[in-house]
Amino acid sequence: MHTMWKGSISFGLVNIPIKLFAATEDKDVKLRQLHKKCHTPIQYEKRCPNCEEEVSNEEIVKGVEYVKGKFVILTEEELKELKDEHEDKTVKIIDFVSLEDIDPIYYNRSYYIGPGENGQKAYALLREALKTSGKIGIAEITMRSKQQLSIVRVYHDCIVMETIHYPDEVRNVKEVPGVPENVEIDEKELNTAMMLIDQLTTTFNPEKYEDDYRIALLKKIEAKVNQNEGKIPEETPRQNVVDLMSALQASIERAKENAAKESENITRETAPPIKKKTKTVRKKA
Repeated sequence: MHTMWKGSISFGLVNIPIKLFAATEDKDVKLRQLHKKCHTPIQYEKRCPNCEEEVSNEEIVKGVEYVKGKFVILTEEELKELKDEHEDKTVKIIDFVSLEDIDPIYYNRSYYIGPGENGQKAYALLREALKTSGKIGIAEITMRSKQQLSIVRVYHDCIVMETIHYPDEVRNVKEVPGVPENVEIDEKELNTAMMLIDQLTTTFNPEKYEDDYRIALLKKIEAKVNQNEGKIPEETPRQNVVDLMSALQASIERAKENAAKESENITRETAPPIKKKTKTVRKKA
């Protein structure tokens, strides 16, 4: 696995060197947008609609729209200063709670935690303490210039960190429109629903579930490849370039010819007139 982050876990006076690894991966099939005419991938340019011109990375600054149409600009120096001030390469455990205390709506992303250099013994100690207590740690970590809340727990003998949302990042459920309140439920209908739930109740086995759409899409792609339906982007003929070079060369030759003619004309105009020789006729004595 690729190491995403290096630092340490601290709780109390214990400090454990660690490495973070992504625990999950996105397996969605990424579909590229191609030009229908020649099957070339489409490019997206950064363009300013006000100036009606393409903008380079050097011309871009970062800002926040604090009211509609008004922005406050943050320089790279200001952002770096804030990052350096708050970035701490430590997963700092600040509390221990029960896993059941946290609703899954708070969960964000999972990371495997591996021990760093000379950290195996302290790592094993924290793992055993979490197992024995049945608790999970509430921690704070700064990743990619963003401070995040997280939980630290044990998963199959490996310590796992899962980032979770801060409370103000979870929207108020009361703002969901159309949620029914005080609806009378028929007792027979409720009992029937409960019976159905009982019949479908089982032990969770993650291997049982598959992404049917992704599997079908991959089979469709494989079939098209096997049937030689793959497309290669058509190369645009470089006739324009050749024509341009020919035109430039022809222009140079023409310019040389014109210059030679002008030089010849100038020579003729500035040269002194040629005097005609006259024959002298001698008279006989």
